[in-house]
This record gives sequence, structure tokens and C-alpha cells, in this order.
Amino acid sequence: MSKIGFIWVGKLKEPFSKDGCAHYWKKLGRFFKLDESMVKDAPGKLPPADKNKKEGEGILAKVKPGDVLIIMDEHGERLTSRKLAKQVQKWTDAPNQRPVFVIGGPFGLSDEVKAAARVKIRLSDMTLPHELARLLLLEQLYRAGTILKNMPYHHD
Repeated sequence: MSKIGFIWVGKLKEPFSKDGCAHYWKKLGRFFKLDESMVKDAPGKLPPADKNKKEGEGILAKVKPGDVLIIMDEHGERLTSRKLAKQVQKWTDAPNQRPVFVIGGPFGLSDEVKAAARVKIRLSDMTLPHELARLLLLEQLYRAGTILKNMPYHHD
């Protein structure tokens, strides 16, 4: 079974986010071996740039050799669900590498994390709360799994 990693900043706080993410995590686990790492939110008293830097250091500390860092970024590539499925297949089929999806905290990602990323994906042209972005990413990866397995979930 192919592996997919996730690095998140902060714990989920909203009940709908917890429930939705748990729902899609379980479904996604049918297709991939999942691994997640949590980076603690930077202290609230810090200015946004310092928060990003501190959280970015935590993210980069969790990256392992062979990880392909894939960040969610407002300036990233726009992908359809089918294109994402093809990309996921490429990433998971490649030997000695593991795709690792990263969602930053409320103030986004540090420049260092953006520079380390091999891929940048845009989930929406609109700004999303990071908890909702996490839920959306998990659903889209589950959708990608169903597309790759020709299961009746995705409709063109």
C-alpha cells in the first residue's frame, strides 16, 4: 500500500472540522497508508511573520529523506480532481519517495517552507480557513483514490 504523509499546523478546534476530517481520514485509509505530524501553533503574542517562521521551522524538522513536500498555497497550481488523481499516482508510484501534504496555520507558510516545496497546489481561488482547507484536501485525496480505483464517487 502506498504511503502519504501530512504535516499540519495546529490541532483541529471546530467540531465540524474534527468530524469531517475523521470521516475522510478513515475513507482515505482504504487506499493509502497515512501518516500525520502535527506542528504546534506558534504563540499568539508573536507577530504573523514570526509565527510563520517558528511554525515553518517545525514543519521542516518533520520532513524525512525521500519526502516530496506538497504545500497548499494560494499561488499554487490549479488542478482538477482528475489531474490531482494522476499526480497522486505519480507521487505514490515513484520508488523511495512519499508525498507529504502540508497546510500551514492561520497565517500561512514561511518562505523557507515555500522554497523547500517541490509542488504548490491551490485548493481554491478564495481564502479558506486552515481547518476547512484540511478537510477539503482530505476529501479531494479520497476522491483521487476513488478515481484511481474506478469507484463510483466522482462524477464528471
